Amino acid sequence: MKESPDADTIPALPSGTAAHSGRLELEPLDPQITSIQPGGGVCMRIELAWGVLRRAWLKTFRRGYVARMRELRQGDENKCPHEVLDPRDIKFYRNQGGYYWAKEHDPFAGRDNWPFARAGLAELMLLPGLAFLIAAALWWVHWSLTAIVTVIGLCLVWFFRNPRRVVPTEPGLVVSPADGVVTTIEVLEHDEFLGGPGVLIGIFLSVFNVHINRVPVDSRVIGVRYRRGKMLNALRPESARENEQIAVRLEEDYPPYRRMIVRQITGALARRIVCWVKPGDRLARGEQFGMIKLGSRTELVLPRDPDLVIDVTLGQAVKAGSTVLARYTSSTEETGAK
Repeated sequence: MKESPDADTIPALPSGTAAHSGRLELEPLDPQITSIQPGGGVCMRIELAWGVLRRAWLKTFRRGYVARMRELRQGDENKCPHEVLDPRDIKFYRNQGGYYWAKEHDPFAGRDNWPFARAGLAELMLLPGLAFLIAAALWWVHWSLTAIVTVIGLCLVWFFRNPRRVVPTEPGLVVSPADGVVTTIEVLEHDEFLGGPGVLIGIFLSVFNVHINRVPVDSRVIGVRYRRGKMLNALRPESARENEQIAVRLEEDYPPYRRMIVRQITGALARRIVCWVKPGDRLARGEQFGMIKLGSRTELVLPRDPDLVIDVTLGQAVKAGSTVLARYTSSTEETGAK
């Protein structure tokens, strides 16, 4: 991927160029996406195995709770590969449709307000927990080894943090979909989904960044596509072409209904992409839609309209949901419009 030296090098489009004014039809969910974490993983398998024991315990000792959850359950069918008793059972399959619960009836909804990423709670317990156990065992070898492994465990805890973000509300703003450093600002002559020229902004996420992804604008999810691939270092330009990735294809929820793409791309350490949205979902600017675990790359592709202004430069640090990457100066957006 060719990197431009500065956003100022982006050529202006003719004044007659216009954004799309029609609404797009929803795409079917990519059949490769059978869960919110299509790449699977050891922690996911452990959590699913725990679910088998958990459901057996609930049916034996919490029959009243199971009956109440059944009465509150909505949806026409079970799209999970296992029995569904409560909202915890659909955690990995909420992008498949099927059964669901209203937020006020979800006993686990409060976890969204925890200071750690809900999608990474299993890793948060297992990985640092293992590190701390090893640290305790190493105390009998030498205290310095205990200190090193303890620091590693604390870093793993820090990785899964979920800080609150203040999302700007001014019309026309496009906020960053990820924390990290801007490594690419590239002009695209044509993008198939955008239907015209675009600008790609690439963001590298180190292991020290928050890895939760957020939506750049008030939008409707048109499609979600998954591609298996390599695990190259996310700093390498070819990683955007060759690594495993999920592309979330969005359409602004207000005229002129601009089309955008957010790509979640794995890195050398990041082996698991999480994306829980599906076609038809409506998302607010700055709303969380997924995460990439342990170092990665995120790309945003914007339509190159005449009124597009890029507000970031190469090497700039950005924060998901709060840093303004770009703006459209003639936006007709109305705050809160859906």
